[in-house]
Amino acid sequence: MNAPLLSIKNLSIQFNNDGTSSTAVSNNSFDVAAGELVAIVGESGSGKSVTALSILQLLPKQAVINGEILFGQDEPVDLFKLSHKKINSIRGNKIAMIFQEPMTSLNPVFTCGYQVMEAIQLHQKVNKETAKQKTIELFEKVKLPEPENLLTRYPHELSGGQKQRVMIAMAMSCNPAILIADEPTTALDVTVQKTILELIKSLQEQNNMGVIFITHDLGVVADIADKILVMHKGEIVEQGLTKDILHAPQHPYTKALLACRPAGQPKGKRLPVVSDFINLEAGKTEKPTEPEDSPTLNTPQDPSEKPETQNTVLEIKNLHVHFPGKKNLFGKASTFFKAVDDVSFTVQQGDIVGLVGESGCGKTTLGRSILQLIKPTSGKILLNGKDLTQTSKEVLRNMRKDLQIVFQDPYGSLNPRITIGDAILEPLKVHSVLSNNKQRKEKVMELLEKVSLDTSHFNRYPHQFSGGQRQRICIARALALNPSFLIFDESVSALDVSVQAQVLNLLNDLKKEFGFTAIFISHDLSVVHYICNRILVMYKGKIVEEGTADQVYHHPKNEYTQNLVNAIPGKTVYNVLHS
Repeated sequence: MNAPLLSIKNLSIQFNNDGTSSTAVSNNSFDVAAGELVAIVGESGSGKSVTALSILQLLPKQAVINGEILFGQDEPVDLFKLSHKKINSIRGNKIAMIFQEPMTSLNPVFTCGYQVMEAIQLHQKVNKETAKQKTIELFEKVKLPEPENLLTRYPHELSGGQKQRVMIAMAMSCNPAILIADEPTTALDVTVQKTILELIKSLQEQNNMGVIFITHDLGVVADIADKILVMHKGEIVEQGLTKDILHAPQHPYTKALLACRPAGQPKGKRLPVVSDFINLEAGKTEKPTEPEDSPTLNTPQDPSEKPETQNTVLEIKNLHVHFPGKKNLFGKASTFFKAVDDVSFTVQQGDIVGLVGESGCGKTTLGRSILQLIKPTSGKILLNGKDLTQTSKEVLRNMRKDLQIVFQDPYGSLNPRITIGDAILEPLKVHSVLSNNKQRKEKVMELLEKVSLDTSHFNRYPHQFSGGQRQRICIARALALNPSFLIFDESVSALDVSVQAQVLNLLNDLKKEFGFTAIFISHDLSVVHYICNRILVMYKGKIVEEGTADQVYHHPKNEYTQNLVNAIPGKTVYNVLHS
């Protein structure tokens, strides 16, 4: 057997801060061969990215590293023992890395072409014209549209998927022996994610590269990985061939990661979470439990089974939202971008309606126009019979008590300077809910408990919470005014699958208690199918398909919807596991 291209032996990493020490990686060993794609899977904080960054010596000075990282087949060298100059000659050249967030990895003040050309000229010592030609070839290789035009475009002018392709082109510019991909598809549309995965796999096969692919979702790597390592709290708890890990997982944590994803789960059943499978600290394994009365968001799938007394809460009539494009000589818009184009639908009381589509299809614009955060060009938005487009600001302000939104980015929607208790308390003060601050604080404490947070968290700041906890805080704030209608805008898209399961279960519980009606916006059909009773599919500003969740998910009629369903990562694997 050939020697491995990269061999990690007994790797341990600790961080020392203010006299305290925390272990991020604990005595891990694994190999990566040429032409092999190794996936490292685990939740946030499991040590996946720290392991990857240690390979290229990109960790901060506070990191204490022990172990060996041997690179090369004939005469392997320990990367930890290389000088700064020598490791620089390897970074981006022999070992390249694609970071999770392309917008922060690309310099916003330089064109995409310049940044790739810079990497080529730095490592290959070629002239500007040669670097330019190679950049165009790389853009073609990663299937970017109009490669020559993209040379002069800035990162903000590209979509998320296009920016990620630029990062892949940059990583591939020097034909690396090892490619490290750190969550390269997180929060991307499922169709874009599928093309990026296929692209990385094809480049790996063409160049016989070793690839380390980091992700929190086993489904993402089900079809591309040769080998899977499962990490939990800094340790590799299981590793093996992909088919063995997916079809016969041995460790309870691996079983939990497979089970907690909505794809393949029966509608209306409570999603399993990691704690259902294992309590590692206590050293005990637990069989997942399924409550007899599993709370559910789903109303009957057959519309004829709905109660006759069901009321229409929201009605959208011929809604248009147009944004000005090019302007003429006199400054007036000569062209318009139709973000929402003649959309009509209704939401009945108790419905959870899923709004699905790729980035740029208009779903978020539609959601914000319902809230009057974006003014529609024309059409009607009727909430409980009142047209929001014809309502005065004062009346609309009072109606906002009944109409709340949970945004995609919980950290961005919380003020970092005020405590989470005050953040939840604020809407109660603004709308003069309850008699005094003591009663309002008691209400906030009650809400914190309802979203499974401790009342002692009242005086903590947003940065002191994990992503899943921050999303719970945003949900508590949205529920503070007891709204009759909620909009969830990609509220679980960037969460770990286990945290996502916890949030979806929480929504089930809260729906049962508060009885709200909602629109759930997402690009992931598997999540929408699980949580919603009706689905609307949006494409280029129009609703191209609608129906019950089962109809749209299992029997899609529109070609675009079929593509969305087929792009769900690991869908076949999960269906086999849960059948």
